[in-house]
Formats: sequence, C-alpha cells, structure tokens
Amino acid sequence: MTKTQRQHRITELLEHESISTAAQLVARLHDEGVVATQATVTRDLHELGIIKVRDDQGIRRLVVPSVTKMSAPPLDHLRRMMTEWVVSVEGATNLIVLHTPPGCAHVVASALDRSVLPEVLGSVAGDDTLLVIARDERSGRRLVGQFRRLADLPVGT
Repeated sequence: MTKTQRQHRITELLEHESISTAAQLVARLHDEGVVATQATVTRDLHELGIIKVRDDQGIRRLVVPSVTKMSAPPLDHLRRMMTEWVVSVEGATNLIVLHTPPGCAHVVASALDRSVLPEVLGSVAGDDTLLVIARDERSGRRLVGQFRRLADLPVGT
C-alpha cells in the first residue's frame, strides 16, 4: 500500500470510527492487513492535520478537521469554475460528460470533488473532458440540469 493509499484509509477510518490514539489506529490498520509502524502513522496524522478533540460523550478521539468550513462555500466555487470552464454538458443514464477547453477538466473536477454533491459517486478528468458518475439514472438527469444551470448553459439542450 502506498503512502497516499494508507493516508486515505486513515482518513476514512477516522471519519467512521472512534479512534483515540495512533496505537489504536495502527492496530485497526493491522486488522485490515495494512502494515505500518506507530512512527509512520504518527507522521501520517501530522501530515493530514489530524487533531484530537473531546466528542459528545467526553471521549478524546482523533478527527479530520473540516477544510470546507474554512474556505469558500464549495457550491459557489463549483458555480464559478463551471461558468468559467464548462462549454457543454451531456448525459446518458447515470453518466454525465462535461467538456472544457484543453487543460481545464481537472480544475472543474477538483471543484466538483470539493462540493460533495450526494448524487455524485465520483468523477474522472482527462485533458478537456470530465466524466461524472451519478448514483442512478434519476440522479443523472438531475445533475445534467444542475450542471447546465451552474455553467450558465441552456437547460433544455
């Protein structure tokens, strides 16, 4: 497992489980077959900006700080990126394809990822094309309309 994969898994564990120490996290990772020393996990926690807080029950736990609360609202950012860079939006069932000028798809994909739209399962960005995967066909149709509105494109096309 790469460092990036391990850090992603650490973030997922901390978002879904109550873990209080690096040692507990090492044990939890070990349960999943991930080999990492406590020193490595401690470095990962530092690099990820993980903090220790007291939860509602008064128990100390490691948490991932929410970056989006400190930055511009993600939907506003997505609107700005889509208005500026998206030139077309097309949908087919639960797949939505957005076209941008060359070299710009990753900018829109990043804004989309930060927006955390519940209907979006994920996205893949190329150079000038972004594929968005919706949860189902109905979500796909809604997202096509929403993306066209955000990009200031005609909705009925």
